[in-house]
Amino acid sequence: MSILDRYSLEGQVAVVTGAGRGIGEGIAKDFAKAGARVVVAARRTKEIEAVAEAIRTDGGEAIAVTTDVTDDAALDALGKAAIDAYGKLTIWVNNAGGSPMRMSIRELPRDEWDRTIALNLTSIYTGSIAAAKYMEKGSIINITSGAGTGPVPGSAHYGAAKAGTNSLTWTLAAEFAPDIRVNAVAPGAIPTEVMLKAIGRDESQLDQILEEWNIPLGRLGTPDDISSACIYLASDAASWISGEILRVGGGAKPR
Repeated sequence: MSILDRYSLEGQVAVVTGAGRGIGEGIAKDFAKAGARVVVAARRTKEIEAVAEAIRTDGGEAIAVTTDVTDDAALDALGKAAIDAYGKLTIWVNNAGGSPMRMSIRELPRDEWDRTIALNLTSIYTGSIAAAKYMEKGSIINITSGAGTGPVPGSAHYGAAKAGTNSLTWTLAAEFAPDIRVNAVAPGAIPTEVMLKAIGRDESQLDQILEEWNIPLGRLGTPDDISSACIYLASDAASWISGEILRVGGGAKPR
């Protein structure tokens, strides 16, 4: 196998959740460019249909499946949709997540805690179980965060969910081996709509964010930075890698 073939996703079938915008959209489009057939999943039908259409217009293969990742039955149906459309499932990216609310844990409403855990942790568990049900051999990639590796005042709920995601990644990697590899990618400062809302900033303040985060490589990240890492972890180039958390943050410390 040539070095370029090791990084190809030709012949693979990938599910990407939260793929209607931001990082998920970038992963779905780049997976298709790398040769995968892609099942684009999110709650907003119009957005995922646009992403799938863009992939097809660019010469790739994709379908859109409206999915609420907090609904167990919907995640199972998503895995089945991949099999029905393409005959197999080899990659599953648990990308959907986020939390726009920042406040002291003493003030955090209980329903926001429950919602955040359901979206950012329980959906990873349920999605991974669905993936393993329909995947004979392949790769699961969880999108986590540096918030899961240390204190995050104002985002205790989100940090706890991502710490759980990290732990779940390690355990799933051990239990699903040797046929299914499980890894995670921890993005740094990627100025998506979700991130900007969470930190109370807008696109006019990107230079200020860059300065505050003190990023050694001198720029904010892009969805392409994350999709490149995911292509690597999903490809044969990473065939001996499982149970790892790959930080993609321009050299900045997790926060």
